[in-house]
Amino acid sequence: MGECAIDVKNVSIYYRILNGTSVRKSVWEKKQRNLMHKAIKGLSFSVNSGEVLGIVGKNGSGKSTLLRSIAGIFAPNEGVIDLHGHTVSLMALGIGFIDRLSGRENIVLSGMLLGFTEQEVEDKVQEIIDFSELGEFIDRPVATYSSGMYSKLAFAITAMLETDIMLVDEVLSVGDSRFQQKSFTKMRDLIMDVNTTVLIVSHSMETLKELCDRILWIHDGAMQEIGETELVLQHYAEFMNC
Repeated sequence: MGECAIDVKNVSIYYRILNGTSVRKSVWEKKQRNLMHKAIKGLSFSVNSGEVLGIVGKNGSGKSTLLRSIAGIFAPNEGVIDLHGHTVSLMALGIGFIDRLSGRENIVLSGMLLGFTEQEVEDKVQEIIDFSELGEFIDRPVATYSSGMYSKLAFAITAMLETDIMLVDEVLSVGDSRFQQKSFTKMRDLIMDVNTTVLIVSHSMETLKELCDRILWIHDGAMQEIGETELVLQHYAEFMNC
């Protein structure tokens, strides 16, 4: 393991929920309440360069919110996330594509948003298309894609345009079984690069056991446990089976 790649320091993330009791009461009483949902609560941890950290927790625990914040999609309400100058990419279903553009156009746009030059992306376009296996669909709007096609393209872009930090949100489990194995093999190859830091959100215990150095368990937005893979996964499985 190398130097620190990610520092998450006392991070909290809120969502504002606007509640109105009814249209009539909104009009006549002009009364409404703003409620705050705390998705992440004072979370602190660090990840070293080259480390693979798995993230587990029940649905709604804040896992995807955390990854999106590390990716810079939105800023935390409290605390600091420091990537120490490293480049970062998020691999997640439904993130980063413009529906009216074709898959090919989204490849170029996504690559440039990751900080690559247009020429650097163009040099990788065919490799990305080949890995995605989208064929003629690559020149059709992504709005016409199935969820499996969408995730194949997302994975191909992030896997072929390698950044210092890769954030993976469940996309290894989307698509047919052959593509899942292909994606898993590619991810394992990327992880073997000691300079690549990876955070993986997954419900697959086997995937996490094989790929991860440590596991972070988040429960209701707060850290429940962080540590050695087998031990934390055992505790998490026991908790979920209660």
